[in-house]
Amino acid sequence: MKINRVILSLVFLVLGFMIAFSYQLTKKQQSDTSMTDHEWERTIQLRNDLIDLEEKNRQLQKELNEKQAKIIAIENEMAENEKNLSKTAKEAEKLRMILGKVKVQGEGVIVTLNDGNYNHEEGNVNNFIVHEHHVLKTVNELYISGAEAIAINGKRLKNNSYIVCDGPVITVDGEQFPAPFIISAIGDKDKLEKALTIQGGVKDQLVSDNIVFKLEKLDRIVMDPTLGNRAD
Repeated sequence: MKINRVILSLVFLVLGFMIAFSYQLTKKQQSDTSMTDHEWERTIQLRNDLIDLEEKNRQLQKELNEKQAKIIAIENEMAENEKNLSKTAKEAEKLRMILGKVKVQGEGVIVTLNDGNYNHEEGNVNNFIVHEHHVLKTVNELYISGAEAIAINGKRLKNNSYIVCDGPVITVDGEQFPAPFIISAIGDKDKLEKALTIQGGVKDQLVSDNIVFKLEKLDRIVMDPTLGNRAD
């Protein structure tokens, strides 16, 4: 009995020690984790500041996206303006070519129209001479087919040029030229050739009028500006 009491006493002693130690440890942990009112206020303030910063960051990001969108719109507008300016410059250059204000060069064709061999027995001599409508028909077909510049016997044609027949000669913008009439045209040489030589086209029509028709394709033809024009 005495031994049992001693053992039981030891058990209760150990158990009491463990309960006391656990209570002190829990109390200490609670004490360590407890925060003062000032610390709580500081924590809440920091949290609110963080929320404000996040809100400002979202607002700044929104403003940045809007400004980037504006920049993209401005860049697109500038690119479109540059494209239009380039297009306008090309149109202006083409207009200068038509007006004969600039020196031009490029591939093209040279068409030579000459009077036919006249035979007294075959009728009126005028039926064997190159007339203005023959030249005009050739020039118009060249323009329609994409010729960028045309000259007759070296004289550049302008948008307001005129061609008239004066007996055995043809007058181009006041300057007279006898046959043969050499018509130079800058443009796609293959396209110009096909347009003139197509069956039933200009060549066949001129040949049927007893006109000697000759066509050459060249890789390079040079035309100077018309006199009195500046290359600007």
